[in-house]
Amino acid sequence: MNKKRIFEIIQIGHSEDRASRLFDFFIAIVILLNISVIFLETFQMFQPYLPILRIIEIITTLIFCVEYILRIWTADCLYPGMDRPKAIRSFVFSFDGIVDLFTILSYFFLSGFAAFRIIRIIRIFHLFRINAYYDSLHVITSVISETRNQILSSVFIITIFILAASLCMYSAEHDAQPEAFSNALSGVWWSVSAIFTVGYGDIYPITPLGRLMAVMITFLGVGAVAIPTGIISAGFVEHYSRIKQSTTFHSYKSSTAVIFVDENSRFAGQTIGEIEAKRRICITAVIRNGLVIIPEDNVVIQTGDTLSFLVIE
Repeated sequence: MNKKRIFEIIQIGHSEDRASRLFDFFIAIVILLNISVIFLETFQMFQPYLPILRIIEIITTLIFCVEYILRIWTADCLYPGMDRPKAIRSFVFSFDGIVDLFTILSYFFLSGFAAFRIIRIIRIFHLFRINAYYDSLHVITSVISETRNQILSSVFIITIFILAASLCMYSAEHDAQPEAFSNALSGVWWSVSAIFTVGYGDIYPITPLGRLMAVMITFLGVGAVAIPTGIISAGFVEHYSRIKQSTTFHSYKSSTAVIFVDENSRFAGQTIGEIEAKRRICITAVIRNGLVIIPEDNVVIQTGDTLSFLVIE
């Protein structure tokens, strides 16, 4: 079996590639087994079965090691435009590569660092790979990516608000509660619990001025926390509106076509928005490295992509 075929198998498979799909389900089961061991070994009732759980953990970790080695070996297939060393570096420092590496290292360092035991749970994020063909998951990542600047701005505003609330509460409560509000940053925990309406209750104002400011901060905090929620909600509405508009093309007389983007293609290097604006076509899907990409306007077409589109007549 050559390298290309192994790469096709270990990548997320299409429904017609039975070997690849079986591998996807196999890895999903291995991931679930590995995560289940982490949970089951915390129950007292399963302590007599701890040797069996350890064996399952060893076997699943060895499978992860083999998968990681295969992905490094086939990295040049994942990044065909790069030389082999650069392709390996790109995979190792990618999300999948980091998750794989930490999952393996966490097992071998369990006896030395307790934190590595927690890092094993990161393996569950690889279950998202099985969902790569479902629009619902891709919509979430697309919306967050598109609104990341607005979200970061809102987080910055909330951070400033938390620091200001902490300083205000220190000024009002320090003399009455020197131990609880010992410095300007000691009120950060209280301001976070107040702004996010947790209300833990271990630190609270006792002076009239402090309580008045606490009421104002709590009301303002409700509005501050709602900012990122509104941004993400608006992003979802806009995203689904674009999807709905794209489906309206089906009401026109049209024909479907599929092309492969090679080095000489005029589509290479252009965004989907630019291509659709210049021609009477609607790109319905982009297949890249075996993955289906939702055709957002800002997606840049690369050499090696396969485009599926409607030609509007």
